[in-house]
Amino acid sequence: MIAGDRTLELRIPPLLLVALCAAAMFGCARLLPSLDFALPGRLAGAVVLAGAGIGIATAGVATFRRHGTTVNPLTPDATAMLVSGGIYRVSRNPMYLGMLVLLAGWALWLANAAAPLLLPLFVAYLNRFQIAPEERLLLARFGPQFAHYMATVRRWL
Repeated sequence: MIAGDRTLELRIPPLLLVALCAAAMFGCARLLPSLDFALPGRLAGAVVLAGAGIGIATAGVATFRRHGTTVNPLTPDATAMLVSGGIYRVSRNPMYLGMLVLLAGWALWLANAAAPLLLPLFVAYLNRFQIAPEERLLLARFGPQFAHYMATVRRWL
């Protein structure tokens, strides 16, 4: 563990957070049926977004695995090395980005104006309780190398 930072602030694993957010989106859509709207091609759009989200997240996991570093978001202190190649040249957090795109596909499928309103809350929550603590740990571990990476690659996209 890195000195000065005992634990992440997020106690909910990100995959569980995705499930909770998806359930909340579904609940909003069912509680507010007056906000439903017709959306031609919603199945195709939802499938494309969900597929893209899964692909983005999978690319992030595969890159970490190739480099022999942890994919467990609850143990960033187990990070073996700074990964900045592959999909990590485009986003510092492709796994979380993939989760967001997957949720956007779900929102499209629900075709309810309330559902996508939860997406910014998902981003804000992850930024505050998962990504910011991870970044503090990585800065402490990799110093100027991670600072340069942060300056050159955006957090999400």
